[in-house]
Amino acid sequence: MNRTSLASLPAGVRGPSYDPATLTTGIVHFGVGNFFRAHEAYYIDKILGESGANVWGILGVGLTAGARSEAKAASFTEQDCLYSLTETAADGASSVSVIGAMTGYRLAPADPEAVLDALSSPAVKIVTMTITEGGYNIDERDGTFRVDDDAVKADLASPGTPCTIFGFVAEALRRRRAAGTGPFTVMSCDNLRHNGDVAKTAFVGFARVLDADLAAWIEQNVTFPNAMVDRITPTVTPEIAAALNAHSGLDDAQPLVAETFTQWVVEDRFCAGRPPLENAGVQFVSDVTGYEHVKVRMLNASHVLLGFPALLLGYREVDKALADDDLRALIDTFLDRDVIPQIEAPEGVDLVTYKNTVLERFSNAAMGDQLLRVCGDGSSKIQVFWTETMRRSITSGHDLSRLVFGMAAYLEMLRGVDENGDRYTPFEPTLDAKMIALASDDDLSAGLALPTFDGWRSLMTPEITEAVVAARRSIRDKGVRANLPR
Repeated sequence: MNRTSLASLPAGVRGPSYDPATLTTGIVHFGVGNFFRAHEAYYIDKILGESGANVWGILGVGLTAGARSEAKAASFTEQDCLYSLTETAADGASSVSVIGAMTGYRLAPADPEAVLDALSSPAVKIVTMTITEGGYNIDERDGTFRVDDDAVKADLASPGTPCTIFGFVAEALRRRRAAGTGPFTVMSCDNLRHNGDVAKTAFVGFARVLDADLAAWIEQNVTFPNAMVDRITPTVTPEIAAALNAHSGLDDAQPLVAETFTQWVVEDRFCAGRPPLENAGVQFVSDVTGYEHVKVRMLNASHVLLGFPALLLGYREVDKALADDDLRALIDTFLDRDVIPQIEAPEGVDLVTYKNTVLERFSNAAMGDQLLRVCGDGSSKIQVFWTETMRRSITSGHDLSRLVFGMAAYLEMLRGVDENGDRYTPFEPTLDAKMIALASDDDLSAGLALPTFDGWRSLMTPEITEAVVAARRSIRDKGVRANLPR
């Protein structure tokens, strides 16, 4: 599949309403994964057919080196950065479209100067990113940017040849300031509460160590809008890719599948202008906080609370886990008793309706959503998704049984073996091998030293520690199902 093939797409496949060859780059995106392609690029694709909108094409940037990254870059180039998106509802109804919003793809380690040239172009108005919850290098103990990372230290020592997103953005902004080009907006599309504020802390923190004057200029001129993003986009295995192509009739090396539900709520703060994304259904608001709380504390929190024990029980897909009556009862009760009574919804959002929508989305068998994906980077996710509910529950004396069970299940999950004896590999990019080994320590309280639980460590009591240890011991002795809170 490439631009030539757009003239002869299979029946039922929708092509772009614009000519991708006419796009110019107005957005640079770091972290071209499945979620970005099914979310931000999807929304941009919807408005590119409008008059004057072709200035908002997206240049994708990959930050990692290696054979896999090189193969990905080659695949994008061969397909002119086109790819298919199959959207499937819970009832099985689906549609296929070809997305053409990407103007190109650059692998930063192969040509960092090309990335810097793109970022320095006056045409670029927005820089976006999906670098995962743990990718912002924030010290959870004090909320500051960590400069002890080896890659960060390398960028600080050699700012003209960066390798991190922080180095690329800082150097590009330095060049733009020197040339009088002006700033761009930096926007996170990751599942973080106040993700714009987190991004600002990270980028300004890096710049402050590098050049105090540049940091001050960034603080005064660059905007970092907070945004709430939501769409389930599963991993696409070779088998799934083959099935998607067989269904669509396309020969696509990069096919995607996603649910039909999608949401993007953004604070309307863009220092250099923005695309008319409200025409594609994006909600622009003055404060995204309420929407963040609902999504993070309901959808994301229940996603991982389902995932950890489900993996231990031998499940590998979200919909199959939710079809287990005992696990469904855990999530129902968690949302009804622990979350909804302790959350303030934004105007117009009904929390019970939202909960029911979440559970319907989780049950979508067409997603085949992998639990290992949901549980991946669990340490960072727990800090983001559970902290507020945990803090409120501890300080109010609320029942902690489900969250304590979740902590225990997470630590047991880190051991990498389920109740059937089948092994899997947890993905924990922010934890080193020594940290992960704490989950297998004979001292069942050792794992509580992980940064995973820093968000409420100051509120932890000996009773909570004892409860987590008791839950872990009982999970091992009696199994997960016998220990699910009722």
